[in-house]
Amino acid sequence: MDTRTLVMHQAMLGDRTRLRAYDDALAWAVRPGDVVIDVGAGLLVLGMLALKHGASHVYAIEGDPVTAAVAASIAEDNGLSGKLTVIHGDARTVELPRQADVIVSELMGNIGPEEEMPEIIAAVARRALAPGGRVVPQRLTTTLTAIEFDDEGWGVWSGDALGYRLDAVQGFVQPAAHLHFFQRPPTRLSAAVPIGDSVLGATETGVSTAPRKLRITRPGTLHAVMGSFTATLAPGVTLSNFPSYPGCNWGVWIWPLRHTPVIDGDVLQARVVLPEGVRVATDWQLECGISRRGAS
Repeated sequence: MDTRTLVMHQAMLGDRTRLRAYDDALAWAVRPGDVVIDVGAGLLVLGMLALKHGASHVYAIEGDPVTAAVAASIAEDNGLSGKLTVIHGDARTVELPRQADVIVSELMGNIGPEEEMPEIIAAVARRALAPGGRVVPQRLTTTLTAIEFDDEGWGVWSGDALGYRLDAVQGFVQPAAHLHFFQRPPTRLSAAVPIGDSVLGATETGVSTAPRKLRITRPGTLHAVMGSFTATLAPGVTLSNFPSYPGCNWGVWIWPLRHTPVIDGDVLQARVVLPEGVRVATDWQLECGISRRGAS
Protein backbone atom coordinates (compact mmCIF):
# COMPACT_ATOMS: atom_id res chain seq x y z
CA MET A 1 0.00 0.00 0.00
CA ASP A 2 1.53 3.32 -1.06
CA THR A 3 2.17 6.04 1.50
CA ARG A 4 -0.54 8.38 0.21
CA THR A 5 -3.24 5.71 0.46
CA LEU A 6 -2.01 4.61 3.89
CA VAL A 7 -2.09 8.17 5.25
CA MET A 8 -5.56 8.73 3.79
CA HIS A 9 -6.95 5.64 5.55
CA GLN A 10 -5.08 6.57 8.71
CA ALA A 11 -6.72 10.00 8.76
CA MET A 12 -10.19 8.58 8.16
CA LEU A 13 -9.83 5.93 10.85
CA GLY A 14 -8.68 8.59 13.29
CA ASP A 15 -11.73 10.76 12.54
CA ARG A 16 -13.94 9.72 15.44
CA THR A 17 -16.76 12.10 14.57
CA ARG A 18 -17.07 10.62 11.09
CA LEU A 19 -17.00 7.04 12.39
CA ARG A 20 -19.51 7.81 15.13
CA ALA A 21 -21.89 9.30 12.57
CA TYR A 22 -21.64 6.22 10.35
CA ASP A 23 -22.10 4.00 13.40
CA ASP A 24 -25.30 5.88 14.28
CA ALA A 25 -26.54 5.73 10.69
CA LEU A 26 -25.93 1.99 10.40
CA ALA A 27 -27.73 1.43 13.71
CA TRP A 28 -30.75 3.00 11.98
CA ALA A 29 -30.32 1.29 8.60
CA VAL A 30 -29.31 -2.30 9.44
CA ARG A 31 -31.85 -4.79 10.74
CA PRO A 32 -31.05 -8.24 12.09
CA GLY A 33 -30.24 -10.63 9.25
CA ASP A 34 -29.75 -7.93 6.60
CA VAL A 35 -27.38 -8.33 3.68
CA VAL A 36 -25.17 -5.25 3.24
CA ILE A 37 -23.03 -4.01 0.35
CA ASP A 38 -20.09 -1.78 1.30
CA VAL A 39 -19.13 0.15 -1.84
CA GLY A 40 -15.52 1.33 -1.84
CA ALA A 41 -14.93 -0.77 1.24
CA GLY A 42 -11.34 0.27 1.95
CA LEU A 43 -10.15 -1.40 5.15
CA LEU A 44 -13.61 -2.72 6.10
CA VAL A 45 -14.53 -0.41 8.96
CA LEU A 46 -18.05 0.31 7.66
CA GLY A 47 -18.62 -3.34 6.84
CA MET A 48 -17.59 -4.37 10.33
CA LEU A 49 -19.89 -1.73 11.82
CA ALA A 50 -22.74 -3.22 9.75
CA LEU A 51 -21.97 -6.66 11.23
CA LYS A 52 -21.97 -5.13 14.70
CA HIS A 53 -25.52 -3.90 14.08
CA GLY A 54 -26.86 -7.29 13.03
CA ALA A 55 -26.03 -7.79 9.36
CA SER A 56 -25.88 -11.47 8.41
CA HIS A 57 -23.42 -10.88 5.56
CA VAL A 58 -21.43 -8.01 4.08
CA TYR A 59 -20.15 -7.87 0.51
CA ALA A 60 -17.19 -5.49 0.67
CA ILE A 61 -16.40 -4.24 -2.85
CA GLU A 62 -13.06 -2.46 -3.35
CA GLY A 63 -11.68 -1.23 -6.66
CA ASP A 64 -8.01 -0.94 -5.69
CA PRO A 65 -6.28 -4.35 -5.83
CA VAL A 66 -3.74 -3.61 -3.10
CA THR A 67 -6.38 -2.25 -0.70
CA ALA A 68 -8.60 -5.24 -1.45
CA ALA A 69 -5.74 -7.62 -0.58
CA VAL A 70 -5.13 -5.82 2.72
CA ALA A 71 -8.88 -5.90 3.44
CA ALA A 72 -8.96 -9.66 2.84
CA SER A 73 -6.15 -10.08 5.39
CA ILE A 74 -8.06 -7.95 7.89
CA ALA A 75 -11.19 -10.08 7.40
CA GLU A 76 -9.21 -13.28 7.93
CA ASP A 77 -7.42 -11.92 11.00
CA ASN A 78 -10.80 -11.09 12.55
CA GLY A 79 -12.41 -14.44 11.76
CA LEU A 80 -14.97 -12.89 9.40
CA SER A 81 -14.61 -15.20 6.39
CA GLY A 82 -18.12 -16.59 6.85
CA LYS A 83 -19.77 -13.19 7.33
CA LEU A 84 -17.81 -10.80 5.14
CA THR A 85 -16.76 -11.33 1.52
CA VAL A 86 -14.10 -9.03 0.05
CA ILE A 87 -14.53 -8.51 -3.70
CA HIS A 88 -12.00 -6.73 -5.88
CA GLY A 89 -13.77 -5.05 -8.78
CA ASP A 90 -15.95 -2.25 -10.09
CA ALA A 91 -19.04 -2.10 -7.89
CA ARG A 92 -21.13 -1.06 -10.91
CA THR A 93 -20.54 -4.38 -12.65
CA VAL A 94 -19.92 -6.91 -9.86
CA GLU A 95 -22.45 -9.75 -9.84
CA LEU A 96 -23.55 -10.75 -6.33
CA PRO A 97 -25.32 -14.01 -5.41
CA ARG A 98 -28.23 -12.19 -3.75
CA GLN A 99 -29.76 -8.78 -3.37
CA ALA A 100 -28.88 -6.52 -0.47
CA ASP A 101 -31.05 -4.77 2.08
CA VAL A 102 -28.56 -1.95 2.70
CA ILE A 103 -25.88 -0.16 0.69
CA VAL A 104 -23.28 1.81 2.65
CA SER A 105 -20.49 3.88 1.15
CA GLU A 106 -18.03 6.65 1.96
CA LEU A 107 -16.94 7.88 -1.45
CA MET A 108 -17.28 11.57 -0.61
CA GLY A 109 -14.47 13.67 -1.94
CA ASN A 110 -13.78 17.12 -0.53
CA ILE A 111 -16.70 18.56 -2.51
CA GLY A 112 -18.96 15.55 -2.09
CA PRO A 113 -19.62 14.01 -5.52
CA GLU A 114 -16.16 14.32 -7.11
CA GLU A 115 -15.54 10.56 -6.73
CA GLU A 116 -18.80 9.94 -8.66
CA MET A 117 -20.59 8.69 -5.57
CA PRO A 118 -24.15 9.42 -6.83
CA GLU A 119 -23.49 7.75 -10.18
CA ILE A 120 -21.84 4.67 -8.65
CA ILE A 121 -24.43 4.16 -5.89
CA ALA A 122 -27.31 4.56 -8.37
CA ALA A 123 -25.78 1.87 -10.60
CA VAL A 124 -25.27 -0.52 -7.67
CA ALA A 125 -28.80 0.10 -6.36
CA ARG A 126 -30.35 -0.71 -9.75
CA ARG A 127 -28.55 -4.04 -9.90
CA ALA A 128 -28.37 -5.21 -6.34
CA LEU A 129 -30.64 -3.37 -3.86
CA ALA A 130 -33.82 -5.14 -2.84
CA PRO A 131 -37.14 -3.24 -2.99
CA GLY A 132 -37.46 -1.09 0.12
CA GLY A 133 -33.71 -1.25 0.70
CA ARG A 134 -31.84 1.53 2.45
CA VAL A 135 -28.80 3.58 1.44
CA VAL A 136 -26.25 5.26 3.74
CA PRO A 137 -25.78 8.18 3.13
CA GLN A 138 -29.32 9.05 2.09
CA ARG A 139 -28.54 12.41 0.52
CA LEU A 140 -25.55 14.44 -0.67
CA THR A 141 -25.84 18.20 -1.15
CA THR A 142 -23.08 20.32 -2.70
CA THR A 143 -23.05 24.12 -2.53
CA LEU A 144 -21.15 27.20 -3.69
CA THR A 145 -20.61 30.21 -1.42
CA ALA A 146 -18.92 33.55 -2.07
CA ILE A 147 -16.31 34.14 0.66
CA GLU A 148 -13.79 36.62 2.01
CA PHE A 149 -10.75 35.12 3.71
CA ASP A 150 -9.06 36.27 6.85
CA ASP A 151 -5.32 36.86 6.29
CA GLU A 152 -4.75 33.24 5.26
CA GLY A 153 -5.15 31.16 2.13
CA TRP A 154 -6.06 33.18 -0.94
CA GLY A 155 -6.62 36.20 1.31
CA VAL A 156 -2.85 36.58 1.79
CA TRP A 157 -2.38 37.79 -1.80
CA SER A 158 -3.70 41.26 -1.15
CA GLY A 159 -2.52 44.82 -1.59
CA ASP A 160 -1.45 44.96 2.04
CA ALA A 161 -0.03 41.69 3.27
CA LEU A 162 2.43 42.00 6.16
CA GLY A 163 3.00 45.57 5.04
CA TYR A 164 3.85 44.60 1.46
CA ARG A 165 1.96 44.30 -1.81
CA LEU A 166 1.71 40.69 -2.93
CA ASP A 167 -1.33 41.03 -5.19
CA ALA A 168 0.69 40.41 -8.38
CA VAL A 169 0.27 36.70 -7.60
CA GLN A 170 -3.42 37.02 -8.46
CA GLY A 171 -2.62 37.31 -12.15
CA PHE A 172 -0.57 34.10 -12.31
CA VAL A 173 -2.86 31.47 -10.82
CA GLN A 174 -4.65 28.79 -12.83
CA PRO A 175 -8.47 29.16 -12.76
CA ALA A 176 -8.99 25.78 -11.12
CA ALA A 177 -9.98 24.57 -7.66
CA HIS A 178 -7.56 24.66 -4.71
CA LEU A 179 -7.95 22.36 -1.71
CA HIS A 180 -8.06 24.37 1.51
CA PHE A 181 -8.19 23.60 5.23
CA PHE A 182 -9.28 26.71 7.13
CA GLN A 183 -7.23 27.98 10.04
CA ARG A 184 -9.94 30.56 10.72
CA PRO A 185 -13.53 30.67 9.40
CA PRO A 186 -13.95 32.89 6.33
CA THR A 187 -16.60 35.59 6.02
CA ARG A 188 -19.51 34.31 3.97
CA LEU A 189 -20.57 37.06 1.56
CA SER A 190 -23.51 35.08 0.14
CA ALA A 191 -25.79 32.27 1.11
CA ALA A 192 -24.77 28.76 0.08
CA VAL A 193 -26.33 27.91 -3.29
CA PRO A 194 -26.79 24.22 -4.22
CA ILE A 195 -25.14 22.90 -7.37
CA GLY A 196 -26.01 19.29 -6.54
CA ASP A 197 -28.61 17.60 -4.35
CA SER A 198 -28.49 13.84 -4.83
CA VAL A 199 -30.78 11.22 -3.32
CA LEU A 200 -28.27 8.39 -3.20
CA GLY A 201 -29.42 5.25 -4.92
CA ALA A 202 -31.78 7.22 -7.17
CA THR A 203 -30.02 10.35 -8.47
CA GLU A 204 -27.51 9.59 -11.21
CA THR A 205 -25.66 12.90 -11.43
CA GLY A 206 -23.83 14.66 -8.65
CA VAL A 207 -23.11 18.18 -9.92
CA SER A 208 -25.07 20.53 -12.17
CA THR A 209 -23.13 22.67 -14.65
CA ALA A 210 -26.02 25.11 -15.00
CA PRO A 211 -25.25 28.74 -14.03
CA ARG A 212 -25.98 29.75 -10.44
CA LYS A 213 -26.52 33.19 -8.93
CA LEU A 214 -24.78 33.95 -5.64
CA ARG A 215 -26.40 37.09 -4.29
CA ILE A 216 -24.05 39.15 -2.12
CA THR A 217 -25.68 39.78 1.26
CA ARG A 218 -22.94 41.71 3.03
CA PRO A 219 -20.28 44.18 1.85
CA GLY A 220 -16.68 43.04 1.74
CA THR A 221 -13.90 41.92 -0.57
CA LEU A 222 -14.73 38.90 -2.67
CA HIS A 223 -11.73 36.56 -2.60
CA ALA A 224 -13.04 33.21 -3.78
CA VAL A 225 -15.94 30.86 -4.28
CA MET A 226 -16.03 27.90 -1.90
CA GLY A 227 -17.39 24.47 -2.75
CA SER A 228 -18.52 22.37 0.21
CA PHE A 229 -20.96 19.56 0.98
CA THR A 230 -23.31 18.06 3.53
CA ALA A 231 -24.07 14.34 3.65
CA THR A 232 -27.28 13.21 5.35
CA LEU A 233 -26.35 9.72 6.51
CA ALA A 234 -29.68 8.90 8.19
CA PRO A 235 -32.53 10.85 9.80
CA GLY A 236 -30.87 13.33 12.16
CA VAL A 237 -27.31 12.21 11.28
CA THR A 238 -25.27 14.55 9.06
CA LEU A 239 -21.65 15.23 8.18
CA SER A 240 -20.39 18.43 6.58
CA ASN A 241 -16.99 19.80 5.68
CA PHE A 242 -18.07 23.41 6.29
CA PRO A 243 -18.33 24.47 8.98
CA SER A 244 -15.93 21.62 9.64
CA TYR A 245 -16.67 19.41 12.60
CA PRO A 246 -14.07 18.40 15.23
CA GLY A 247 -11.60 15.90 13.85
CA CYS A 248 -12.60 16.46 10.23
CA ASN A 249 -9.96 15.48 7.70
CA TRP A 250 -11.93 16.90 4.76
CA GLY A 251 -10.95 20.22 3.32
CA VAL A 252 -13.06 22.40 1.02
CA TRP A 253 -12.41 23.41 -2.56
CA ILE A 254 -12.01 27.09 -3.32
CA TRP A 255 -11.88 28.79 -6.69
CA PRO A 256 -9.64 31.88 -6.30
CA LEU A 257 -10.84 35.15 -7.84
CA ARG A 258 -9.19 38.52 -8.24
CA HIS A 259 -9.93 40.37 -5.02
CA THR A 260 -13.01 42.45 -5.78
CA PRO A 261 -14.96 44.84 -3.53
CA VAL A 262 -18.66 43.93 -3.42
CA ILE A 263 -21.75 45.36 -1.78
CA ASP A 264 -25.10 44.02 -0.68
CA GLY A 265 -27.20 43.33 -3.77
CA ASP A 266 -24.37 42.52 -6.18
CA VAL A 267 -24.79 39.14 -7.85
CA LEU A 268 -21.97 36.73 -8.64
CA GLN A 269 -22.89 34.49 -11.55
CA ALA A 270 -20.99 31.18 -11.39
CA ARG A 271 -20.93 28.00 -13.42
CA VAL A 272 -18.87 24.88 -12.69
CA VAL A 273 -17.07 23.50 -15.74
CA LEU A 274 -16.28 19.78 -15.55
CA PRO A 275 -13.76 18.46 -18.10
CA GLU A 276 -14.92 15.14 -19.53
CA GLY A 277 -13.60 12.15 -17.61
CA VAL A 278 -12.14 14.25 -14.78
CA ARG A 279 -13.14 13.28 -11.25
CA VAL A 280 -10.74 15.20 -8.99
CA ALA A 281 -11.87 18.78 -8.48
CA THR A 282 -8.39 20.26 -8.96
CA ASP A 283 -9.26 20.25 -12.67
CA TRP A 284 -12.78 21.62 -12.27
CA GLN A 285 -13.02 25.22 -13.40
CA LEU A 286 -15.45 27.98 -12.48
CA GLU A 287 -16.73 30.61 -14.87
CA CYS A 288 -17.65 33.80 -12.99
CA GLY A 289 -19.02 37.26 -13.60
CA ILE A 290 -20.48 40.02 -11.40
CA SER A 291 -23.71 41.93 -11.94
CA ARG A 292 -23.52 45.15 -9.97
CA ARG A 293 -26.48 46.35 -7.95
CA GLY A 294 -28.29 49.10 -9.84
CA ALA A 295 -26.30 48.55 -13.05
CA SER A 296 -28.44 48.92 -16.16
